[in-house]
Amino acid sequence: MKYSASKEDYLKAIYHLQEGQSVVTTNALAAALQAKPASITDMLKKLKKEKLLNYERYKGFRLNNEGKKVAVHIIRKHRLWEYFLVNKLQFGWDEVHEIAEELEHLSSKKLVDQLDAFLEYPATDPHGDPIPDSQGRFIQERQVSLLDYPLNKMAKVSGVASQTKEMLDLLQHKNIQIGTRLEVKRKFPFDNSLELKIRNQPTITVSELVAKNVMVKDE
Repeated sequence: MKYSASKEDYLKAIYHLQEGQSVVTTNALAAALQAKPASITDMLKKLKKEKLLNYERYKGFRLNNEGKKVAVHIIRKHRLWEYFLVNKLQFGWDEVHEIAEELEHLSSKKLVDQLDAFLEYPATDPHGDPIPDSQGRFIQERQVSLLDYPLNKMAKVSGVASQTKEMLDLLQHKNIQIGTRLEVKRKFPFDNSLELKIRNQPTITVSELVAKNVMVKDE
């Protein structure tokens, strides 16, 4: 079934908000979508009527299985398009989110499956987020924030928690991207900043905020 771009945006936002939470609130969704609470309530009623979520006024809501299925398919399209833009059209990883936001609403399943095959079934997008397969399955890798990684142990950057343009631009400036190999050489208690040694590059320092948002796994 084809849904409007607006409904798809709502479903995707709810999916992300409900991860790790029992229910999603109207206020949280309004903040995420920058929409008025009244508009949120109207859309929730429509999505409930279409049997995509469980919603009780004043109590919160969650996507049901069908809603999750639709949301995961949207996420799959978004991340495949991001991978395509970066790896085939040489866009920067900080340039692709808004373009993928538009492309994710193309409804052709054949197009998405052909795109996946053309890209040779990538497991993650340019920011390290897992790409669901055609059955909606994610392959989750064990990773931790750089802030929690031990000293003098080689790690590989596997993801970025905050994917704002400003954060991605800063990481690019410091030559940190998905796949970068590095070691934490020192932790400064004063402000929790880290001294990093990136393979074949001079030592650099990153703030606690940056370190929290860079995800790494064992090399």
